[in-house]
Amino acid sequence: MGNIKRNNLQLPQSTHNRKFHLLFSNIFKSMVLLNALIVFISFGLIQSVTPHVNKPEPSFISRSETFKFVAGDAIRLPCEVANVENFIVAWKRGIAIISAGTVKVTPDPRVRLGNGYSLEIRDAVPQDAGDYICQIATLEPREITHTVEILVPARIHHISSGGHLQVKKGGSVRIECSASGNPSPNVTWTRKNNVLPNGDEKLYAPTLSIENMDRHKGGVYICTANNGVGKPASSQVVLHVLYPPEIQVESPVVYSGEGQEAMLVCIVHGEAQPEVNKNEVIWFRDTMQLDTTERHIMENRGSRHTLIIRKVHPQDFGNYSCNAENQLGKSKKYLQLSGKPNTAIFRSAPISQYKDRYNISWTVDSHSPIEEYKLFFRRSSEEHELDNNIEQQSQPLQHQSHGHSNSIYPNYRNNYANLHWSRNDWRDVVLPAIPLSHLYTQSMSYMIRGLEPDQQYEAKVQARNRYGWSEVSERFTFSTSSNDLTDIGSFLNHGLSDSEMRGLSVTYYSHTSRIHPTVYLYLAALPTLIRLIKLL
Repeated sequence: MGNIKRNNLQLPQSTHNRKFHLLFSNIFKSMVLLNALIVFISFGLIQSVTPHVNKPEPSFISRSETFKFVAGDAIRLPCEVANVENFIVAWKRGIAIISAGTVKVTPDPRVRLGNGYSLEIRDAVPQDAGDYICQIATLEPREITHTVEILVPARIHHISSGGHLQVKKGGSVRIECSASGNPSPNVTWTRKNNVLPNGDEKLYAPTLSIENMDRHKGGVYICTANNGVGKPASSQVVLHVLYPPEIQVESPVVYSGEGQEAMLVCIVHGEAQPEVNKNEVIWFRDTMQLDTTERHIMENRGSRHTLIIRKVHPQDFGNYSCNAENQLGKSKKYLQLSGKPNTAIFRSAPISQYKDRYNISWTVDSHSPIEEYKLFFRRSSEEHELDNNIEQQSQPLQHQSHGHSNSIYPNYRNNYANLHWSRNDWRDVVLPAIPLSHLYTQSMSYMIRGLEPDQQYEAKVQARNRYGWSEVSERFTFSTSSNDLTDIGSFLNHGLSDSEMRGLSVTYYSHTSRIHPTVYLYLAALPTLIRLIKLL
């Protein structure tokens, strides 16, 4: 029993001894390393106080500088010295010693000593920024300080809603873009293939606000962060605007002819929730819904919806509508398929060569032959800006022939007629389309006589084919000259008296006359023929 007890008492003593020896060994090793470092540095200090006859003092060739490095690049800090001999050159950062002489003290594996005591750090990170001191261990230590700034390229680390936003029409939205980098980046907003809703090309701010949303404000918005380091960073937000259908017709009136092909086009915009079908478009003729047939073909290409009518029949002319609907609402637009002529376009020069007449000309597109034209004209006045009703003011002009009085032309002077009518009165002339033309674009001209010199006039025209009258054309303005710009007129007039000229000139005619308009056209050519005969 005694031996067992003795063994129990000795076991703790053995464990204690082992711990003591281990602790003593670690302390001893630390003291050895510390003493070695002290001796190593002290050796340089001793050398600094040991008299050196005719030996220059150690100095720095390098100077303190500020260096900028991009994150990820290698840092190299110079420390070129002269006359150091046995003095220790050390690198430190704050109180931490990086190296002493040629010995690297820091455990950082990225650090190494280069040629000429330069300090090199690979794969720079932002934490490497700060002051680095290169020191010569003299009695009064000499040192230079390098300041390191780590430049970090701009990076976008947050953008609203992960890059996708849905907003209903009339709503508002704020899109935020957060970025970081060194130096702090500038954040700008742009819009892909478009300007911003306010009309600007760019917005220099991290937050983009859009009010009163509509479909024109949807699209791709791009946030760009740039600090001049590396390439700019960018991220985009796709903004969807949810709204009921909005319809635009490519042409409210489509002109066509029998046997031709007609295309009625509706441009439909509208965006609903992604899980809902796109806008459904239905075509109607008056109140009857149209189905696809051999002659009625319906095509959809994106937002463009087309009703194609092949081999147009007379009964196809009329009113049509396209109807679109999604979960947010519905819309309708009307179109007309017409066999009437298009609106005429004036082609003549705006200034006449003559003081008392004007040759007016125009063209009109029509799939059917033009049967007649109606020309309206009057002297211009500021009052006409407010008074353009042709139907109420139009007055037919009567034929002016020799031997008959005409209240419109009470007197003539110098071979031109003085027109006397109220400034607001339109005059109309009905002209037959002779010969009937089967061309799609048909032309017409007419010489208006009896005008006043140096005056401004305005005109409009309509054309009629078998399906009816076209719309009245846009107002056309022309002017007479103060004097004839050519002497051809006087040359042709040679030998004719004023009474002969008045008798042979058919100045105006209208549909109210009992004489067929074709006769008037032939009569209008007689004065010129007689002049030519007399000259011969």
